[in-house]
Parts: sequence; C-alpha cells; structure tokens
Amino acid sequence: MTNEQTNHLTPEALLAGIRQTRLVAIVRGSDGGAAARAALAAMDEGFRYVEIALTTPDALTAIRQVRAAAPDGCFVGAGTVLTAQDVEHVAEAGGQFMVTPALAESIGASAAAGIPVLAGAMTPTEAYEAMTRGATAVKLFPASIGGTGYLKALRDPFPGIPFIAVGGVGLDEATAYWQAGAVAVGLGSPLFGDAGSGGDLAPVRERARGFLALAAEYDRRIAAESLR
Repeated sequence: MTNEQTNHLTPEALLAGIRQTRLVAIVRGSDGGAAARAALAAMDEGFRYVEIALTTPDALTAIRQVRAAAPDGCFVGAGTVLTAQDVEHVAEAGGQFMVTPALAESIGASAAAGIPVLAGAMTPTEAYEAMTRGATAVKLFPASIGGTGYLKALRDPFPGIPFIAVGGVGLDEATAYWQAGAVAVGLGSPLFGDAGSGGDLAPVRERARGFLALAAEYDRRIAAESLR
C-alpha cells in the first residue's frame, strides 16, 4: 500500500514525528525528475520527511511522483512556498506539508487549510509572528548566521516554540543544534549534494545513513543520561 493511499498528516502529527526523527530533508535542484529520485532515495534509507523546493523546475510533478511512490510512513512537502496560490497548487499535487523561507502569506493559508507549515524566521519578532499566524514550527533560517548560541538565546524567551535549524547544518553541526534545543535540523546540500540536478544517488544514500545513525546515537545518549 502506498503513501498516496494511506497517509494523512496533521500539524500535531508532523511536529511529533519531527521531534522523534530530528531530521527533515530538503531537495533543491535544476531537474524535477532528479529531485523526485533523490527524495525517494532518502526515504528508502529511512528519512520520513522530505521537502521539494518549488524553485526546482517541475517541482509539483516531482511532488506527485514522490507522494505516489513513497514508502508508508514517509511524507513529502514543498519548500519555498510563498503565496496562497502556492499552497493550493502544492495541496493539489499531494504535498503533505509546507515550508516557507520567510514570513509569507502561505503561513496563514496553510494553517487555514489545516496543512502543517514550517515557517521561516530569523529574529525573535519573526519567530513570534510565525506562530501567531499558525505555524506548526519555526524554521530558523539561515541558522548558520547566529549558530547554536543564537538559537539558545531565542529559546530563553520562547521555550514553547519548536525550532528547526536550517542553513549551514551538516553532519558535524547537527548534534550541537539538538543540544541547543532544536527539535530537528533541516538538511539540504549536506545530504543531497547535486542529486537534485541529476547527480549520483549513491553518496546521498551513504550520507542519509550517516545522519540517521547520528540521530539514533544522540537519542541513545539522551536515554542513558536520563537513567543516571
């Protein structure tokens, strides 16, 4: 049974799943077909949440392809969703969650439609505004500008906002962001490289396994510390 037949994603379910997996994959490239193949490769290795950026040519077709072929329990969303019309088109293509790079009208449109949305924000004001518009979580972007120290500072006044660190986060940085309080990290080129433009999928699969192993090890460490 395919994802297209079985999977419905609520904002609550997306947030719970992202908290559990700690990882969101981001595909962006110059070839929609290649982006779809890259997304499915990451899912095959164990990634549950993959977004395809609308800046990718034929992104909506790619989303349809991934939605139809994704393993059960895996979800495809759209990135760089800016307008209410974008939300409508993505939903028609089968996209199950939305991701924005900034405070855009798509946040409210997604929330009004009951579609989970990860809203891009950088400043305290933007993070607060994103949540008031109905965001499921805040995508701290680009996270590399302020690093983990900035994330910690943001969480002091906003302990209840779920932050996802995106932008400049690779295998060497992910653990530090989780320790700083990010519920997850978003992985673009550090995971996919040039696969979204037709590059080799073998390195994507290898990197995906590396990120999944890192998250699993972090969870084991947290569990062990809680027993002390």
